[in-house]
Amino acid sequence: MTSQTPEKSPSRKQKLQEKQRRQLAVVDTVDKAEAKLRKAEAELAEAVAEAVEVFGSELDAADELELSVDAIRHFLDIAEGGADDADDTDGAGEAAGNAPAGASAKAGSKPKAETEAAPEPEPAVV
Repeated sequence: MTSQTPEKSPSRKQKLQEKQRRQLAVVDTVDKAEAKLRKAEAELAEAVAEAVEVFGSELDAADELELSVDAIRHFLDIAEGGADDADDTDGAGEAAGNAPAGASAKAGSKPKAETEAAPEPEPAVV
């Protein structure tokens, strides 16, 4: 009968490589999630624009959708400016400051309006 000795513990280099692999995997996951978020926000913006047409005004749409007027305007800005190039860009048009400065603070009590304060994606460090 032979006794088995545990394998050597990973070297510092191996530990660092494994940590870096995990970090890159997480960054990739976040990047994919942010892309889905931008796509969903663009779809929501189109739906909000349609709602404004159907309800007749921003105020009526805001009341019916339980969103602030600022949130409605934010989504209208996205629909007007981001619909054409939403798939071509990485959200640069949306991050240019289309939302009013106080939009997220004013709409903070409305859970549906939280998407308007989505953080800008940071570049991945390799």
